[in-house]
Amino acid sequence: MSGITLNEDMPLVDKMKRESGERTNPIWLLFNPKHPGVRHYIWTPVLAEIQDRVYRELRTRIDASKIYIRSAVNDSRIVPNTLNWWDAKVAAEIQQFRDIALEHEPKVLISFGAFPFEFVRRVYEIKPEKGPKSWGTTNLGDEFGKSMENFDINKTNIVPLLRRVVSSDKFIEDPSYSENYFHYVGTKIADKIIENKESLKIWMD
Repeated sequence: MSGITLNEDMPLVDKMKRESGERTNPIWLLFNPKHPGVRHYIWTPVLAEIQDRVYRELRTRIDASKIYIRSAVNDSRIVPNTLNWWDAKVAAEIQQFRDIALEHEPKVLISFGAFPFEFVRRVYEIKPEKGPKSWGTTNLGDEFGKSMENFDINKTNIVPLLRRVVSSDKFIEDPSYSENYFHYVGTKIADKIIENKESLKIWMD
């Protein structure tokens, strides 16, 4: 067992890798360093739904180990709140991510929750800029729907997912729709991947 002791005041993302996977992969995930668990309790079940759908249709699977996963900012203490919204340190992180994204041009850029989604909007200079309370469950759900409707494999598609899912969340407008959030968004994303399978180098060897 390691003798290294973690400093409790150390920013969360400093205790783990800032990024993983391959930047050349067409699927990217962006998360808030205050909530690194979304990669497990949101992305893992969504990916399971994607893989199930893809396998049923194509009899192959996505090589998930190569998906590029990144923390939006390197220091969780600079994540904006209602009093500190988008200071110079965050602006520098936005520019850094913009440079990386423009170089590699991901096709599917998935964000988790309000901050990463607004971060990505500012990376791509989408107006108007929004505040911290603009991206609740309903608005993120609407934006997810738009991302699927306007999906274009020739550009970067920003796909917002929720940071957490609770029983009271009303993501799907149709009250008769009984399937859960993970199945819903996973199936939608999978369908776009299947439609563009020849353009995406994401498959298991």
